[in-house]
Amino acid sequence: MLGLGRFGGSMALELIRQGWEVIGVDADPTVVQTYADQLTHAAVANTTDEVALRQLGVHEMAHAVVGIGTDLEVGILTTGLLADLGIPNIWAKAVNRQHARILERVGAHHVVLPEHEMGERVAHLVTGHILNFIEFEDDYAIVKTRAPEETFDKTLADAALRSKHGITVVSIKRPGEGFTYATADTVVYTGDILIVAGKTRHVEAFANLS
Repeated sequence: MLGLGRFGGSMALELIRQGWEVIGVDADPTVVQTYADQLTHAAVANTTDEVALRQLGVHEMAHAVVGIGTDLEVGILTTGLLADLGIPNIWAKAVNRQHARILERVGAHHVVLPEHEMGERVAHLVTGHILNFIEFEDDYAIVKTRAPEETFDKTLADAALRSKHGITVVSIKRPGEGFTYATADTVVYTGDILIVAGKTRHVEAFANLS
């Protein structure tokens, strides 16, 4: 993890929680000290210094994340250096789409725009119809929403939601119970929560029925 700001630091800790070994690198000694006892290894270094990164063994890593967002130039130079070192999977944080394009050009395999993506996600949640929203590539999304009235007391086969609305109910949750896989014979009742998948515009329209 190159850059231990809010994004890089929180991601590093989550990777540790999942059981991964994480080397954290930052130019700020105070920041590094904060994570020294929580990561596999934390070091103070200039992330644009090839010699320093090689000494840390970064060139041997299969995955690298550039979480530097405040200094765009450093983030870009760091990403380019990782590409030169032959890191097979480089993830980089961008602050806007222009920054993202530059990161891709210098060698990032995956670029994330946390603020932009979170803004889009929250925009889907503020109306209250969508309880959770995840959008993938090719205009495909999965949403968590309340079951609309037209589905009450029907099996999913009888409700024919795929033919009517172009969506598929993946999972269902009864009040007070956990989520279970949905089948054609699953009956939907008042108060049920559905996990629905399909084209973004279709799942949005379906959620607005609730």
